[in-house]
Amino acid sequence: MDQLIHLFPGLGSFLIDEPAVSATRLGLIIFGMVLAYYGFKRTLEPLIMVPMGVGMVAINCAVLFFENGTLGNIILNPLVSDPAELVNVMQINFLQPIYNLTFSNGLIACLVFMGIGAMSDISFFLVRPWGSIIVAIFAELGTFATLVIALNCGLTPGEAAAIGTIGGADGPMVLFTSLILAKEMFVPISIIAYLYLSLTYVGYPYIVKLLIPAKYRGIETEFDMPEVSRRKKFVFVLVTNTVLCLLLPVAAPLIMSFFLGMLIKEAEIEPLHDLLVGPILYGSTFFLGLLLGTLCEARTILDPKVGILLVLGILALAISAVGALFGGWVIYYFSKRTYNPVIGIAGVSCTPTTAKIAQKIAMEENPYCMIMPLAMGASISGIIVSAIATGVFVSTIGLLNP
Repeated sequence: MDQLIHLFPGLGSFLIDEPAVSATRLGLIIFGMVLAYYGFKRTLEPLIMVPMGVGMVAINCAVLFFENGTLGNIILNPLVSDPAELVNVMQINFLQPIYNLTFSNGLIACLVFMGIGAMSDISFFLVRPWGSIIVAIFAELGTFATLVIALNCGLTPGEAAAIGTIGGADGPMVLFTSLILAKEMFVPISIIAYLYLSLTYVGYPYIVKLLIPAKYRGIETEFDMPEVSRRKKFVFVLVTNTVLCLLLPVAAPLIMSFFLGMLIKEAEIEPLHDLLVGPILYGSTFFLGLLLGTLCEARTILDPKVGILLVLGILALAISAVGALFGGWVIYYFSKRTYNPVIGIAGVSCTPTTAKIAQKIAMEENPYCMIMPLAMGASISGIIVSAIATGVFVSTIGLLNP
C-alpha cells in the first residue's frame, strides 16, 4: 500500500491528508472542471475561467511527498517570503517567478489596466459625462456599505476595505487594494473577487429585471456622439490623469496605467496600441486566471475567514448593482424620462461586461434600442470612481484603526 501511495502521490495524498483537506481538494477539483467547462460554453468569461479552472484542478491534484515527508506541490507557494527561500523555490516551482514578479506586487493588475485603457474610448464618457459620473458614484454603494458591514463582522479595517472594493467590480483594483491593506488575506480576496466578477454576467441580468419593469427597459435614449478632436481628447485624458495622480498618489500606479493606455490610443501610436490590446492584455489576463486557479489550494480555502469573505464579496456586488440601478432611475427622472435606467448597471465597472448586459437587456425589449455608447461611458466612469475610492481607502485606512 505504501509503495502504491508513493508511486501515485497525487492519489495517495488523499489517503494521507486530513479528511477535511482531502474533501476540500476533491470539491475544488470538480469546481475547477466546472469553471473551465462553462468558460468553454461562454456561460462564464472564458479568458479568465478556462485557465483559472485548469489551474484550480492542477494545484489540488498535483500533490506530492517531499523528502521531509510533508505534502506540497511544485507549481506555486504564495506564502514564501524569506528571500533566500524564495530564490530557491523560484528555481523549482514553475509559476513562482510569474507570481512574485508580477502578481504579488500588483504589476499584473497595472498591465491589465493598460490594456483596458487602450481599448476604451473617452468619447463614450463625453456623450453624457455628468450622467455617467452620477451613475458610477451610486454604483460604489456596495463598496462603502460592505466596508461598514465587514467592520461589524470583526474584520480589520484593512481587510474590510479590501473586501469592500469587490463592490466596484474592478478586478485589478481589488488586487491592488488587498495587496496594500490586507496582505495576509490577499490570496483569498483575489480568488473571491475574480470568481464573483466572472459570475456577474450570470447574476446581474436577474437583478436588472427585478428592479426595472419591462416597459422601461426598451426606452430609446437619444444622444449625439460629440465631435471632439483627438488633440482635445488627448489633453483631457492627460489633465485628468495628472489631477487624479496628484490627489491620490497611492493609487497612481493603476490610474497612470489606465490613462496611459487611453493616451496611447488617442495618440495613435499603433505599435504600442497593438502591443497593449494584444499580447499585454491577453497575456496578462491568461496568467492572471492561471495564477488565481493555482492559488485555490485546499488549506487556503479552509481558512475560517474565507467563509465571511465569500458572503461579503457577493453582498458587495449585489448592493453595488442595486445602487447603480437606483442611479439609473435618478437620471431617468431628472432627464424627464428620456434616459433608459438599464444603463445604470454599467456603472458597476466590470468593463465591458456590465455594458454588454445593459445593451442585451434593452434589446430584448426593443431590438432598435441602442444604449451601448452610454453604457460604455458609465463603465469608464465606474473605473475612474473605483480608482478614487481605492485611493481614499488606502490613504485614510489608518484613521479606521482602533
